[in-house]
Amino acid sequence: MTLTNAISRAEFLRLAAISGTILVVPAAARADDKAITPDMILNDPETPTGGNSNGDLTIVDFFDYNCPYCKAAAKSLEKVVKDDGNIRLVYKDWPILHPTSIVGARLALAAKYQGRYLAVHHALMDIPGYGVAQEKMIEAARNAGLDEARLESDMAAHADDISRLIQRNVSIAAAIGLRGTPGFLVGAYLVNQALSEQGFVRVVADARARQNGQVTSRGKPTL
Repeated sequence: MTLTNAISRAEFLRLAAISGTILVVPAAARADDKAITPDMILNDPETPTGGNSNGDLTIVDFFDYNCPYCKAAAKSLEKVVKDDGNIRLVYKDWPILHPTSIVGARLALAAKYQGRYLAVHHALMDIPGYGVAQEKMIEAARNAGLDEARLESDMAAHADDISRLIQRNVSIAAAIGLRGTPGFLVGAYLVNQALSEQGFVRVVADARARQNGQVTSRGKPTL
């Protein structure tokens, strides 16, 4: 089986149905906020991470591969993380905007099992616009330098794990009060909008100041 056929029309329609349920945040996620702990947000062993694993500050990025604002903010965020050198970045796939958002999240999260999550993530983020066709997402994954046969195998073998991870991300986003993509937790501060490079630099400085017991005037502490 080729990667192109890995997601059939029937599977796509099934994913579309799943997407419809994710677009409406489950009431249980709102009612069970106490079950969402900082450790669940920051240290879920199934969640991909980047940046400096020993960084003094963690940024949690909630995004959708069909969100143009996420794609614009991602470039600024990645540059700030690279230039800073002391930030740990946690990637929360939150596919809520379109049926193909689920397709992209599944491709990227399956690539994680062969150590290629970031390659696929960046490839998908580089596709411009909203409502990206699943064929374009599959092509981007194929061009990201991974083992296609293993990707197909991992998508099947880890389908339930991937679905549970996505649902955890949905529940976390609801619990912390995110209303759409993009969303970021920068240290203790919740940001529910796209930021420029300068904006990320400012909120990073605020988050570090708060961690060091200093008071800042910007942002709303969440954790």
